[in-house]
Amino acid sequence: MNRASLLDRRLRSHRLVSPAATLTAAAAHMLAVQAQDFGAGRWALALRTRGTPPISSVDAAFARGALIRAWTMRGTLHIAPAADLSWLLALTSERQLALAAGRHRQLGLDDGDFARSEALVRAALAGGDRLTRAEFTSVLATGGVDPEGQRGIHVLQTLALRGVLVLGPVAPRQGGPGREQYIVLAEDWIADAAPPRDPAAEMFVRYIASHGPAGVRDFAWWSGLPLGLARGAADAASDRLSVVADDPEPQYVAAGPAPRRSPAAPDVLALPPFDEFYLSYADRTATCAPEIATLVGPAKNGMVRATLVAGGEVVGVWTHSLAVGRHSDEPIPELLVAGAADDSEVGAALARYAAFVTG
Repeated sequence: MNRASLLDRRLRSHRLVSPAATLTAAAAHMLAVQAQDFGAGRWALALRTRGTPPISSVDAAFARGALIRAWTMRGTLHIAPAADLSWLLALTSERQLALAAGRHRQLGLDDGDFARSEALVRAALAGGDRLTRAEFTSVLATGGVDPEGQRGIHVLQTLALRGVLVLGPVAPRQGGPGREQYIVLAEDWIADAAPPRDPAAEMFVRYIASHGPAGVRDFAWWSGLPLGLARGAADAASDRLSVVADDPEPQYVAAGPAPRRSPAAPDVLALPPFDEFYLSYADRTATCAPEIATLVGPAKNGMVRATLVAGGEVVGVWTHSLAVGRHSDEPIPELLVAGAADDSEVGAALARYAAFVTG
């Protein structure tokens, strides 16, 4: 498979040129969207949805419990369909907790602290209540669990990985888009959903359907699961996959017809920071030339910049702030590949984002 074909198929798999009918359909297709930056995660879903719905529509999906944000993999927050969370965590939480154990020891957090925290938070959330992050911290401190020095966020993450808590409805913010979510009990917020017969195989198929062509090593990086488990998942899912290349390892797409490219799909896209199209592969050289990759990230601080993509290739970056009073400012582009996109194409891509963030 040549590079142009690879990028075209990935753009369609990601629904960037073949948008899903609704936000919830886009989320179900992607399974988990990187959302350590909450604004970026919401834009990533809107980009993949027909009509590019505004941020208020994404927030409404959180308000009705269709979407949640949680540490689904790699110790990183993702937006996921609420119905898929429990089986995802069953696959990934044990490994994430094991990787966090050393940091917990450094912070002086032990099983007793987590058990006490869970009891405190369950009492505070009894009856379907919700907490802001500041209120969560206060509940811990009042109950005798010191939340200082990152202890609070690690308690929150651990309880989320144990399936106790999720980040749910978006808290309103005067003068700009909400940036914080209420903390709620998972059992109160998420309706029961039947897990797939083979969760690992299901996760692999959903990854390939939304990211392919991709291989086992890409999936292992994205999911944070061991390579051996990833290979087993690929074998178990083989009847739902097609191999489109085999050098040096099989590259898979979902079986069946490829998603159709929309006739209205633009060639130039303004992707958010940490977007799945760029980040979620072990090897990103097909999407981004090595000479500009250091300008995109991940940087030493782990940051990945918002990108301008033309024909599936990263050709520039852009910046914008969600701070109150600045969220309505025009995004600022920086082309990194001379002549790769004209001003009108870049302007249209950024105008699409501006309409999203102010809507």
